[in-house]
Amino acid sequence: MSPSRPFILRPVATALLMVAILVVGAAAYLKLPVSALPEVEYPTIQVRTFYPGAGPDVMSSAVTAPLERQFGQIPGLTQMTSTSSDGSSSIVLQFTLSLNIDVAEQEVQAAINAAQSYLPTDLPVPPVYSKSNPADAPVLTLALTSKILPLSKIEDLADS
Repeated sequence: MSPSRPFILRPVATALLMVAILVVGAAAYLKLPVSALPEVEYPTIQVRTFYPGAGPDVMSSAVTAPLERQFGQIPGLTQMTSTSSDGSSSIVLQFTLSLNIDVAEQEVQAAINAAQSYLPTDLPVPPVYSKSNPADAPVLTLALTSKILPLSKIEDLADS
């Protein structure tokens, strides 16, 4: 006996079963939960400053602090996180969701310009900013090595 035989012999029951499956599927679809962590693009700007030869304490007091004072006056700023290390400083600025990232970018540029007079005069390049989205961080970073194939051969293969 074929598995499709009962469905062929009872077309009305088959049609009712199909409608019931569609109704249950539609009801289940409407009851699906909303994601607890929705895809949201936070307006975030990262400001990096390089000062070769300076220690973390010098970076913190001479570079990071004047920039933080200027960034603290930007309207719509919700969070500011800074890290100072040997020769570099990183400040991450997060703004309200309603603020346009392009407007925030202009405000950050104006704050950097205003802080220039408080920064060391021998700073090789002015602070550099970039727009970033914390949700775009990679989930997995993978590195491969080979004991047989040297790195120069791998780079040659990647170029071809």
